[in-house]
Amino acid sequence: MHDARLVREQPGALREGMRRRGKGEAFAPIIDRAEALDRDRRVTIQAVEERKAARNAASQEVARRKRSGEPADELVASARELGEEIARLEQELAATQSELDAILLEIPNLTADEVPEGDEAANQVVRTWGAPRAAGEVKPHWEVGETLGLIDLPRGAKISGSGFIVYRGMGARLQRALMNFMLDLHTREHGYDERWVPLFVNRESMVVTGQLPKFEEDMYALRDDPLFAIPTAEVPVTNLLRDELLDGAQLPIAYTAWSACFRREAGAAGKDTRGLLRVHQFDKVELVRFTAPEDSAAQHELLTQHAERVLQLLGLPYRVLLLAAGDTGFSSAKTYDLEVFAPGVGKWLEVSSCSNFGDFQARRSNIRYRAAKGEKPRFVHTLNGSGLAFPRVVAAILEHYQNPDGSVTVPDALRPSLGVDVLR
Repeated sequence: MHDARLVREQPGALREGMRRRGKGEAFAPIIDRAEALDRDRRVTIQAVEERKAARNAASQEVARRKRSGEPADELVASARELGEEIARLEQELAATQSELDAILLEIPNLTADEVPEGDEAANQVVRTWGAPRAAGEVKPHWEVGETLGLIDLPRGAKISGSGFIVYRGMGARLQRALMNFMLDLHTREHGYDERWVPLFVNRESMVVTGQLPKFEEDMYALRDDPLFAIPTAEVPVTNLLRDELLDGAQLPIAYTAWSACFRREAGAAGKDTRGLLRVHQFDKVELVRFTAPEDSAAQHELLTQHAERVLQLLGLPYRVLLLAAGDTGFSSAKTYDLEVFAPGVGKWLEVSSCSNFGDFQARRSNIRYRAAKGEKPRFVHTLNGSGLAFPRVVAAILEHYQNPDGSVTVPDALRPSLGVDVLR
């Protein structure tokens, strides 16, 4: 959420930010409306203050006249009229403020200066790791996964519909192995504090992280309770510190959590819908960090390295992309995507988005810190990234480690949990 002062003092920066995202024309009338509402709000506030001052003066004069026995009926009536006008103006002010707040919730974050302009085509490859296996020399993961008895796509569709997966035998065990491997890595080596969080959250929690109100139709909502299934553990984990004032000495704070994730938009427009590439329910280990503004850039790089370490230990070739402004998520100021190469489908698959939100989420959630005693509280910066999402990691493992006989070699990091070296 943006500070209303940005609308008042730097509307040009807001317009430029939307232009960089490729949404300048779409948001021009919205920003115009926000400017008008802010002007109306300030005019109304001044009118309320003037009338309150006049009412106070009238009340004091009424009291003086009553003490001296002078008539005060006209002044009493005038004070009453002022009170009624103040009530009316305060109602107008509340309505104006409500509309302005609603608009501010709809405007995306401003991207960092180093984020390139443009759409997905302007994304920049920052670095690569490992040598991708040649595309086309192995079977796609859904074929090898079914042949080895790891996944059951037909029964997943039968019991829930397309986009839902049943993992079988070693496939199910692989899910547990990935969860334990990632959580142990992030807690023992990277210093994250583990949390086990609810899979359903209230509306306010979804507003905090930017899913609502903008993307409500993409969320799963419960019919009889005001709750939403989480699209990522980012939502409950970020909200753990909502409305709290932190001691600056505590920062940075780092949490990690496993969760199931639920997304209605999976498979939109028929893109990448086969196998495990785009599903409605999946498992993920999330990384969330809270930091002082001056440290957030460095913390963003650190969080990204933590997610990369998972891929390095799994031996999966990957690349790091700096997303262009038009491809950067609604709440993010800067995002790195980690993509693994899946030779069976011949594509780079996103397995993590590591984002710096600046104070955008902190303003919505009122998460502040005090750097030192006596100093004014400031908003923290929030960051998060997947460390990692399971389905495409599984797809990459089944394709990258596939052998000529159709078996799949198990990455060294997962062998202790799975108890086997090869999936046959």
